[in-house]
Amino acid sequence: MKFRCAGLTPESIVDGPGYRFTVWTQGCLHHCEGCHNPQTWDMNGGFEADTDEVFEQITSDPLLDGVTLSGGDPFYQAKPMAELARKIKAFKGFPLNLIAFTGFTFEELLAQGSDENGYLELLRECDYLIDGRFILSQRSLELKFRGSRNQRFIDVKRSLDLGQAVALSDEELMML
Repeated sequence: MKFRCAGLTPESIVDGPGYRFTVWTQGCLHHCEGCHNPQTWDMNGGFEADTDEVFEQITSDPLLDGVTLSGGDPFYQAKPMAELARKIKAFKGFPLNLIAFTGFTFEELLAQGSDENGYLELLRECDYLIDGRFILSQRSLELKFRGSRNQRFIDVKRSLDLGQAVALSDEELMML
């Protein structure tokens, strides 16, 4: 399946725990002041990529611990990102966890999710979600994997089971 891509980072240690492959999706309508990636806002920018080709790149590196979907906002392209996520989760070569960054909150994704937009489809494939818009006045360099204090590092499986966001504590994040 095709999607708009801003770039790929095959080797990252800053986009989540462990050694990761990061997919930078193109397109974001949140337009957060102080955004780290404003070049990814244009919904028609970047380049066309294919989930099969990206999956092949990901699974060619047996040292990876996981995959991060960032951007832009991957939930603006939830259907192709869910397809990529399903392939990653089904891959038997070596286990990979999946993290998605989004400007939406967990609650917004649940409330607005539909078959048409695919929010829930992608959310169900994620192990972790870093949610919430970046707020410049709450920026902190002390936060692990987050840019502002309002953002949460959510355990998606536990959250879906309980029907409410379950954010990891700083102590739990240190153990990842």
